[in-house]
Parts: sequence; structure tokens; C-alpha cells
Amino acid sequence: MIHGQSAADSRFDRKLACSIAPALRMLYSDTGMATVSFFPDENCIVKTSSGNPIEPLIIEPEADLSSEFAAYIAAKDQKPEIVIVRGVGGFMITGSGKQDKYGRLIGKIAIVTGGAQGFGKGIAESMAAEGTLIAIADLNLEGALACAADLNRRYGEDTAVAIRVDVSDEQSVEHMIQETVLAFGGLDVLVSNAGILIAGSLSDLSKEKFDLVTNVNYSGYFLCAKHAAQPMKIQNKYAPGYLTDIIEVNSKSGLEGSNKNFAYAGSKFGGIGLTQSFALELVEFGIKVNAVCPGNFLDGPLWSDPEKGLFRQYLDSGKVAGAKSLDDVRRFYESKVPLGRGCTVADVVCAIMYIIEQKYETGQAVPVTGGQVMLR
Repeated sequence: MIHGQSAADSRFDRKLACSIAPALRMLYSDTGMATVSFFPDENCIVKTSSGNPIEPLIIEPEADLSSEFAAYIAAKDQKPEIVIVRGVGGFMITGSGKQDKYGRLIGKIAIVTGGAQGFGKGIAESMAAEGTLIAIADLNLEGALACAADLNRRYGEDTAVAIRVDVSDEQSVEHMIQETVLAFGGLDVLVSNAGILIAGSLSDLSKEKFDLVTNVNYSGYFLCAKHAAQPMKIQNKYAPGYLTDIIEVNSKSGLEGSNKNFAYAGSKFGGIGLTQSFALELVEFGIKVNAVCPGNFLDGPLWSDPEKGLFRQYLDSGKVAGAKSLDDVRRFYESKVPLGRGCTVADVVCAIMYIIEQKYETGQAVPVTGGQVMLR
């Protein structure tokens, strides 16, 4: 147990701490099977479950981490569980093998933006069920807290943390990455899912609304990838060959144009351009960058909200000729899909799992559209 200050204490060098934690994680386990928790009080007392103090590795901030780590192992015949960096704080390292967790993603550390609802919440829940330690990042902090609390009840304490983030604000995004690294010790998967849709014709859509969609969907993805890449690069430096993932939740509207929905489609087309470009730049650091392109999420609130959803809007506006009910509108859109239904969270999760587990794939936009949009 740790006695000391919270990692939320602002009186320490956050950037330095966030550069040390991923390095220690990989020095402890070059397969990433470890977590590192930071505490800013370097004078705290740390004890084993039997009550005996743990002898820490104590180093200076400028020390060579690899050499100090190796020297401790040579002297003690075991890996350090606590590392104290003078003037910075302490790092508690726990091997993932000690945790009573199983799954396809055991040991992984992930962030899901827009994780408090919709696709994001479903993705976060599915990843946690497979053993992932996860940060639920959302502008809706109340929803993120509720989601994280639920995951901690279902899959064990400290499975998830909640972080408020505005993906269009760089300082907010940087804080999100830092909080994740300080909580878990690194980052293996970024799911850039946060996004908004504001439809409108070319003559009607205001520049303010166009900029809002672009700032969240396009610039937000850029900012998340930029800052997520930093701990990923550090992990690869200390464990060459270790692979990590940046995954954008894109859309079928990123694969073909969308009538009177150009702001959204343009941001998603741009997102695929970013995905391909990031993939080329980051491959030398073992970072794979891909996108998944879901079809219409007909069961989600965007479509199915009884008062404001697209089914209601399209019925009231007469967009679907002959439709007399919400079910008529739904059947019309289902009929556009060769497989006869809308996209589900489970469909998207399957694609994300494939991307993570497939070591020989980067720069791709994976359609999840039931055949509605096919690659050319």
C-alpha cells in the first residue's frame, strides 16, 4: 500500500515523470506486461502485503535508467518494484502476471476518446472485458466517471480511470495522455473515437458549424495522435520491436461522399489522409496507425433518439418517400445494406481487435459497412 500524496498533485515535473514511467514499464517487461503507478511523494513508505518495507531503487533524474535498472537486478537478484527519482517522485511497478485477469488484450493500456457513450463506451467495455486497463476520456466527465466506475466493479479495481478531455484543445489532450501514463505507466492503444456530426447543405451550413466539425473530427485526431505517440515512442526505444496502435474510428462517409453532410464527410476523408501519413511517419517507432470505417449505427442515439434522432428527423421532413413510421425509415436504411442491418458496436470491436492483433497492417481504412461501401 502507498502512503503519500495523490498523483493529482501539481508540484512535480509532469513531463519528466511521463517520460520515465513508460521506460520503467518496458525495462520491467519488454512485452509490456507491467503497469507503473506514479506518486509524487518520494519520501513515502511502501510496504509488501506482509508489511515489510520494499527496498527501492533510488536514482537521480539524469541517470541512465537502463544501467541503474540492470545494476539493481545484479545486486538484488530481482527487479525493483519501487523506483524513486529524486526531485520527481516514486514509481510503483507491478507485473501484469500478478493480476487476476485474462483476455486477448491482457496487459494492454488504452485510451478511448468519446468513451462515455455510443461506439466509444461499447469499445471501452469490450476492451476492458479482454483485460485492458483503460482511460475513458470524454467531454462528458459525469458519463466517463459512471462508465469507469462500472468497469471497475465488473473487472476489478483500477481497471479504468475517467478523464475529461476536449479533443480540439491541445492542452486538454496533452493532459489526457499524461493522466493515463501517470495512472498506468504507458500507452499501447489510442482509439480516437470522439467526433460530432452536423449536417447541412452548402448554402445553409455556417462556417462556425463547419469549423466545429473540423476541429473535433480532424484536428482532434491530429492532436490525439501527436501526443499519444510520445509514450509509445519511449516504449519502443526501451523495447525495440514492441508494437503499439493508433486507431481512428472513421466512417463510411470517409470512403464516399455524403449528400448535405460535407463537413462530416470532409473531416473523415481528411482523417484517412492523416491515418496513411501518420502510418508512414511512425512505423519506425513500432506504431501502427489504422482506421475503422463503420456504417450507420442505427441503434445509437444519433439515429434512434425518439425525439431528435435521424429516424425522427427524416420521418418529419419527408426525406424517405412513403414512410409513415420510424420503423419505415429504419427499414429504408437497412435496405441499403447488402447484409440487411445497421452496424453494431460488436462489429466495430471485431475490426479493432483485428487491427491490434494483426502485426502486419498499417495505414489502412477497414470498412465495417455490411457491404454498403466496398473498396475499389
